Amino acid sequence: MSFSPSLSSGFTAARNRSKYISPQSGMCSLCADKCLGTCEIGQAAVLGKMSVYPTTTGPNQIASEKDYPVDFSHFNINGRAFGAIGTEADYEHAEIFNVNLASEYGNDNKIKLDLPIVLPALIKMNWVDYFGGAAMAGVTCMIGEDARNKDDELKIENGKISSFPMLQKIHDSFYKYYRGVGQMVLQCNVDDHLMGVPEIALNKYGFEALEFKFGQGAKGTQPANRIKDYDEAVKKVECGALVFPNPFDPKIIELKEKGCCPNFYTYGRLPMWTEESMAKRISELRAMGMKNVYFKMAGFDPSDVERVINMAVENRVDMVTFDGAGGGSGYSPSKMMNEWSLPTILLEKVVVDICAKLQKQGKVLPAMVMTGGFASEDQIFKSLAYGDGFINAIGVCRASMAAAMTGKTIGDEIKAGRTPEFFKKFGSTVDEVFHDLADLRGIYGKEADNFSTGAIGVFSYLNKLAFGLRHFAALNRKFDLKYFDRSDLIPLTYYASDLMG
Repeated sequence: MSFSPSLSSGFTAARNRSKYISPQSGMCSLCADKCLGTCEIGQAAVLGKMSVYPTTTGPNQIASEKDYPVDFSHFNINGRAFGAIGTEADYEHAEIFNVNLASEYGNDNKIKLDLPIVLPALIKMNWVDYFGGAAMAGVTCMIGEDARNKDDELKIENGKISSFPMLQKIHDSFYKYYRGVGQMVLQCNVDDHLMGVPEIALNKYGFEALEFKFGQGAKGTQPANRIKDYDEAVKKVECGALVFPNPFDPKIIELKEKGCCPNFYTYGRLPMWTEESMAKRISELRAMGMKNVYFKMAGFDPSDVERVINMAVENRVDMVTFDGAGGGSGYSPSKMMNEWSLPTILLEKVVVDICAKLQKQGKVLPAMVMTGGFASEDQIFKSLAYGDGFINAIGVCRASMAAAMTGKTIGDEIKAGRTPEFFKKFGSTVDEVFHDLADLRGIYGKEADNFSTGAIGVFSYLNKLAFGLRHFAALNRKFDLKYFDRSDLIPLTYYASDLMG
């Protein structure tokens, strides 16, 4: 059997013509000479290099379609019939509403979380509600890399950003609802650092936390973006971007004059951090007011994972997020999303093993977060339990954004008098249909009636995850997050048994 999809894909909108597939190649077993090019090969014959990337990106989010041979579905959740841990073993205390899911992380600047969840880096689609909902739910959220490219009012002087108005709007989308829980974190890639994004974020726009990006589960390299023409290529170079080919190359100028310019592409620089350069940069930014430091790491070679964890330990990093294969992105090479990196559960095993070793050496570990394809409370519980005390939270990205988009769309439909058919049985107003709006009123008062239904959607979705987690915790008679461990899991397959070690 093949674990990889055929040459059909939701993120390329490609379709195999035949239902009969050659498993190894993913091609139709019969390739017809008059085919109109519906599969990925047909797309590549016309679109060339750019068919490496999804054709359905833009306002959409996309994710891996590979069906891995092992994941968290290979475990069931255990249960217990006696006693209680984390609360008094009596009828009044041992109940789901008394399960403590709150925690705290950080070295010099402590950050509280109401839930063992963070919203990973994103700056696409309905980001206003994504971040606003995070603040309402009391969780930390990250702003995606390259946010500068979304700002039409961005100003650059001598290769450095001098004005970034959108960053203030992003900051306010979270802190408008901030209630002392969670934190907004600005993720920065290499180009962001070179252009002075961290400096202006700290000095001008009120940020206190930055995330250093090593990679993400959907892509281990930075994307290549096609530039529309020569003039745009020149502008990109002047703004500090890598452009291929170089528009100032005499040979390229000659081709331009002949009307034969090739395609131009920008390419994000790869990280080249060392222990020394990372320590220096963190020290510089702390001197400028950075209070919390975050790392974002993907499922690279296990030796790289260990090196990053050690760098985090040595630099007193507050949180490290590990992004496994199976998650998604807005713009990653299609095959890279499917075919590279450690799947989330295998990456978690590597992380936990390294953390256990370092703990025995007396090292103080940062908070550890797993992300990569999480969307439901059973998956979250299993990952926290499998983490054996070393995994402090789970990143829920695409699903939270889906809640932001859907909440806004459904809210707009209700306000327009077009309540979707499924929800009519619950009512015909926002107050009647959005059940957890009442919980928001309990936090913010009547002001909550004016909140965007997209942000309410994120809050409600995270509320659902938390409520489900409380049920699984109580099932195991564990009434505090800190008691979750591998004894709460039942392996169902040989793969899962092997992972339990």
